[in-house]
Amino acid sequence: MSDRIKYTIRKLTPYFCAEIRDIKLNEPLNKDIIKTIESDLEEHEVLVFPDQDLSSEDLMRIGRYFGQLTVHPFAENSEKNPELIVFDYKNGNPPVLTDRWHSDETYKLCPPMATMLYSRIVPEIGGDTCFSSMTTAYDFLSIKTQDFIRGLEAIHDFSSYKYLFPDTEEGKKLLQKKELEYPPIAHPVVRIHPKTKKKTLFVNQNYTRYIRNMDQRDSDALLTQLFNTTSVLEYQYRHHWKPNMLVMWDNRSVQHAAVHDYYPNRRYMERVTIAGDQPISESEPASAEQLRKFKVPAYNHNDSRRAKRQFEIES
Repeated sequence: MSDRIKYTIRKLTPYFCAEIRDIKLNEPLNKDIIKTIESDLEEHEVLVFPDQDLSSEDLMRIGRYFGQLTVHPFAENSEKNPELIVFDYKNGNPPVLTDRWHSDETYKLCPPMATMLYSRIVPEIGGDTCFSSMTTAYDFLSIKTQDFIRGLEAIHDFSSYKYLFPDTEEGKKLLQKKELEYPPIAHPVVRIHPKTKKKTLFVNQNYTRYIRNMDQRDSDALLTQLFNTTSVLEYQYRHHWKPNMLVMWDNRSVQHAAVHDYYPNRRYMERVTIAGDQPISESEPASAEQLRKFKVPAYNHNDSRRAKRQFEIES
C-alpha cells in the first residue's frame, strides 16, 4: 500500500493548506503514517483533520509523534499537564493577544516546529482562525526586495506579554526573572526551512521589534512592509471551526491570528506545541556598516576619552 492511499487529502487553497480525512487519530499511528503526515505538513503547511474524537491525552500523544512537547511560559496551561494549553474563553475571561498575526513563541532561541489546536466547544458564529503562508509571501516579493532582505536579522522579544505582570514588587520580580530567561533574540528575516529548504519570511508583528544594526526609521518602514504581506488575500486561509477538529500548522512557515468576534460566547480549545530548532539563514548576517551610516562616530564603550554617565559613576 502506498503512503498516499493511507488517508484522503485535498487542497483547500491554491498555495497552501490541505484537509485530511479517513484517519482516526484517537487510535495509535504507525511510523509510516506519521512520516506521511509530517511530509504533508511540510508541503501544505497547514493540515485540517475534521471529525476527530480526541481526549487531552490523545492530543498530547499525537503531538509527541512529531517531537517533544514544549511548555508555553505565558499561556493558560493545564495544572496537571503543563504542555497542554487550555483556551476556555467566555464571559469574564476574554481572549487576548491572539488576534494579531504571529508565529508562535519566536522570542525563544528555538521556536516551536509545529502547533496543534483542537476544538471542543465553538461559537455558533465567529471564532475563526486565519493563516498566512510566509513561504508564499516570500516567493511573491520582488527580486530587488528579496536581495535587500537577504542576510538581515530581526530582534524578537516577549514584551507583548509584559502587561500580564502586575505592577507590584512580586510582579516586577517575576518579570525580571522571565526577562533573564528569555532575553531579546536575533533571528534571520529570511529563514531556510530545515526540511524543504524553501525560504520563508520570519518576522511577525507580535514579537519582532526591529532590524538589527539598522536605523530605527528604516527598520520601522521595512518591518511594516513585511508585516503587511500577511494581509494579501491570496496568501491566506481562513479556517471556520466545528467541534472536534484538529488543525496542525508548520510554525516555521506560516503565521496565524485568531478572530475575537465571538466574545462573550464560549470558545473552548486545547493546544500543544512541538519543539523546533534554531532558525537559520541562507547567508552571513549583514554588518552594521552595510545597514547604517552614522553622522558621528558610533558610541564606543572602550574609548578612555568618553565622558562617564551617572549610572557608571554610581556603580
